[in-house]
Amino acid sequence: MRYKDYVWPHNPRVYTIEYKRTMGARKVPFGRYHLQDLGPAQRVMRGEGEFVGEGAYGEFKKLATVFYAGGPGLLVHPVWQTSNAYFVELSLRQEPRADYVGYSFAFWEGYDGHSTGVQVTGGGGEPETGPAAGTAGERRHTVRRGETLWGIARDYGLSLTELIALNPQIKNPNLILAGEEVRLA
Repeated sequence: MRYKDYVWPHNPRVYTIEYKRTMGARKVPFGRYHLQDLGPAQRVMRGEGEFVGEGAYGEFKKLATVFYAGGPGLLVHPVWQTSNAYFVELSLRQEPRADYVGYSFAFWEGYDGHSTGVQVTGGGGEPETGPAAGTAGERRHTVRRGETLWGIARDYGLSLTELIALNPQIKNPNLILAGEEVRLA
């Protein structure tokens, strides 16, 4: 598992994802009630694990440093989908041993599905293309059979984190298909 630049030495023992829908309930005069679906709330990813061996507490300190950095980051789980998330909780459970540290954490998924920007259109109502629309210097790579994001990043001199940040449409970096377009710049 990975968050921002921190990679867990081994995956947490427990990992849960909570889905929640916000509902409104209004009393109807001389009646019962009316429910209103206000839509899904943020997903919450929680986990528990241990760091064991020499340097267990040092490993926890690395994780705590990432927590204190603040801001959203890319949370990658090897099985579940990748998400843009905020690190919102971190707890330490210190046993009376120097080589064991238990911990728990929580991440809240960020939602970037809305836009407050203005889209510039040409005279015909179609979005502009070309240099005026900001595509100057944009490079793409078409995935070939057997390629991985790690290999593509290495071939183009990018870190995996940079490549994933440029391609938010890729939900699971372990699963890319031949023919997909990967943005490089």
